[in-house]
Amino acid sequence: MLHQHMKKAITDNPKKLANLIDLVNLPSTVREFVGQSQISRLGCFKCVWSYIKTNNLQDSNNKNLVNCDEKLKSIMLGKPQIDLAELPALIKMHFPKEPK
Repeated sequence: MLHQHMKKAITDNPKKLANLIDLVNLPSTVREFVGQSQISRLGCFKCVWSYIKTNNLQDSNNKNLVNCDEKLKSIMLGKPQIDLAELPALIKMHFPKEPK
């Protein structure tokens, strides 16, 4: 069930939702990471988050930090550590901008 503010955001701007769920062709680095040639931005985020959890990459002292292994570094601009707040922006960089 969606929170009330999320429902309002979706009804106020359906294009924003479409940007999250539309399938797009992925660049090679992300394609190798997720194992698919097309995925939505939301699907990619879920895949990356699942990878982080499965491989215990969250910092044990600060759960807001992720220690990147070599595979994750390949799509996180080579950063050895990222803040969870950066994750959506770093993933978004791999998706083409919508034509205006």
